[in-house]
Amino acid sequence: MPAALTLENVFLTLNSHAGPVEILKGVSFSAKPGEAIGIIGPSGSGKTSLLMVASGLEAATKGKVEAAGIDLTGKSESALAQFRRDKIGIIFQSFHLIPTMTALENVAVPLEFKGVGDAFDRAAAALKRVGLGHRLEHYPSQLSGGEQQRVAIARAVAAGAQILLADEPTGNLDQETGSAIIELLFELKDKEKATLLLVTHDRALAKRCGRILEVRDGLVKESKH
Repeated sequence: MPAALTLENVFLTLNSHAGPVEILKGVSFSAKPGEAIGIIGPSGSGKTSLLMVASGLEAATKGKVEAAGIDLTGKSESALAQFRRDKIGIIFQSFHLIPTMTALENVAVPLEFKGVGDAFDRAAAALKRVGLGHRLEHYPSQLSGGEQQRVAIARAVAAGAQILLADEPTGNLDQETGSAIIELLFELKDKEKATLLLVTHDRALAKRCGRILEVRDGLVKESKH
């Protein structure tokens, strides 16, 4: 079975006022379809950058990234945007909802961009799956933090993403709400048979995944549970 995601000897160097900074330094790993991988490591180690490269939001300086059967090397910005739209669901610590759109519109509009004819019906169904069927017409400011993150998860899975990338998805939530969000994320990941990369500072949470990768000083190694 082909891998859902493969990074081969990936380097990422970004420019700063102090000069070039090497963020990733020869990262290699692969993820199987449907697999969950916890990504841990200290702040500034390159965890978020790893997700950025895997999603095509940052281009690797060197090396190969292949996701959902697509080689991202040398792809144009428009091709990468289409790849993310069709194949990737991203869930951030801050929810990245559009404040002037309702929960329904926040989920439906990306589907419309994808050309889905029944975008609003699919968005409503996705919101019902995350327990927000009664909140479709509410704006982000009218929703709690946990509800906003549920909208973000509905948006990520509504288009049938093959790969889910979650960057500290409970970082802005209290412990009880965060636990509920994690349960929901794993439940939807299993139903969608999606591959999940979960960045977290919580090793206990990382242990819920089948594997743990530890990022330290731009390098990645397998970590024992």
